[in-house]
Amino acid sequence: MSQEHITASAVEQARRSFEAADSGDYEWMLSFYGPESVFDMAPWGLGTYVGLSAIRSFFEDWIGAFEEFSMRADEVVDLGQDVVFAVATQVARSAGSPGPMRLQHAAVSVWEGGVITRVVNYPDIDAARATAEQLAASRR
Repeated sequence: MSQEHITASAVEQARRSFEAADSGDYEWMLSFYGPESVFDMAPWGLGTYVGLSAIRSFFEDWIGAFEEFSMRADEVVDLGQDVVFAVATQVARSAGSPGPMRLQHAAVSVWEGGVITRVVNYPDIDAARATAEQLAASRR
C-alpha cells in the first residue's frame, strides 16, 4: 500500500477507487481493499465477496462481461466516521449489442487505515443514502 493511500482522506480515496474501476486496471482497483475487505452486491442479488481474491474475481467477471466499460463517480460524500456515500454511473456495451447499457448505483463504504473494509452497493440510491447516514450516526 502506498503512503498516498494512508494519508489521503476517505472521500479522496473513494474518488480514486472509481477512477481505478474506470481504468480496467485490476491491480489498481484492488489496491483500495485490504485482505479481509467485503464487497457486498447482495442488494442486487449478486452475492457478497470477502477477501482480495474473491473481490478480484467479481471485478473480472463483471467488467469482463462487456466489450466496453466505463465508470464515473457522480457524487462522493464524506459522512464522517470513515463512512462514504457515493453515486456512480456505469456505461457498458456487450459484444453484438446495438447500444450501451447505463446503470446508476450507490455505494456505502467504510474506510479504515486507508482501505475499504466494507462496501455495500445498492440499486436504490435514496435507500442507500439513508443507510449510509444511519451507519455514520451509529459509529459516533
